[in-house]
Amino acid sequence: MSAPVTAEDSLLTQEPSMITIFAPDRIGEVTAGTDLAAAILTAAEADPHGALQDGDIVVVTSKIISKAEGRIEPASRRAELITFESRRTVARRGETRIVRTHGGLTMAAAGVDTSNVAAESILLLPRDPDASAAVLREQLVAATGLRLGVIISDTAGRPWRMGQTDHAIGVSGVQALQNYVGAKDAYHNELQVTAMAVADELAAAGDLVKGKLRGRPVAVVRGLASLVSGGDASAQELLRDPAKDMFSFGSQEAVLAAALVATGQQDRYEELVAVERSEQASRLLAGARLGKEAQELLSAMMSVDLTNTQSFELDSRLLETDR
Repeated sequence: MSAPVTAEDSLLTQEPSMITIFAPDRIGEVTAGTDLAAAILTAAEADPHGALQDGDIVVVTSKIISKAEGRIEPASRRAELITFESRRTVARRGETRIVRTHGGLTMAAAGVDTSNVAAESILLLPRDPDASAAVLREQLVAATGLRLGVIISDTAGRPWRMGQTDHAIGVSGVQALQNYVGAKDAYHNELQVTAMAVADELAAAGDLVKGKLRGRPVAVVRGLASLVSGGDASAQELLRDPAKDMFSFGSQEAVLAAALVATGQQDRYEELVAVERSEQASRLLAGARLGKEAQELLSAMMSVDLTNTQSFELDSRLLETDR
């Protein structure tokens, strides 16, 4: 039988047992120059749950931020703009690209989206989501005099797991991370590395009531006033330090990147990651000064299909240990 949970740390005593999340209707169509703060306040006031209250957290889908900021482009420029919005390619399979954006986000197609926008058009992510969140929050606070937080959310996939979920790409006035390091659990064990990505959790929770096809791009989370602060919160806090990122490349792309560094051709990464895998080795070797044996070894390494996990499965008996 497990021991009863006790809350010795002040951080734990602030956690609520219930929160309320609602998505106000009647935001309306957003176009370049739309006053989002006014639209959100009007919609919230008309909602059965009432106007915004002190301590509320407003979760806004990035699409309406992009629309209000005029980040709409012709769909014919999609491939060009994905490249323009990308700092580098993380992984590529055919035309599907997972990239690191200039803002540090890792997303499919650099967040360039074709949903909930007019035909033949695409939406780019806000240029600076944290700045956009800060501006919106300032406008909402100025109009209401309340303590409020704002999160800008967008949808992304996750390594190892199917499906997509919303996460925070812009934050203002809300804790992005809740750090439990140093707190003690019910067994008096001191937590060493636990930091909850509360802004991501709020973004995902908000999406449950916003939905994808309901025309409700804003959610209000009520009951978590302890997370609302006037500090300089930022979604950048949620980005892992590149030096500690164990998944900064896809499996095949990591081999390519390593081979290019080893042969002094790292500046060719974006060039070669875009070509068929069957051509990568020959094109890489054409620019390398290697002996025959080294060329054969490198070519063999680059031909290994790392996406075929069956070839790496171990006999379960090898994993057994003495007890």
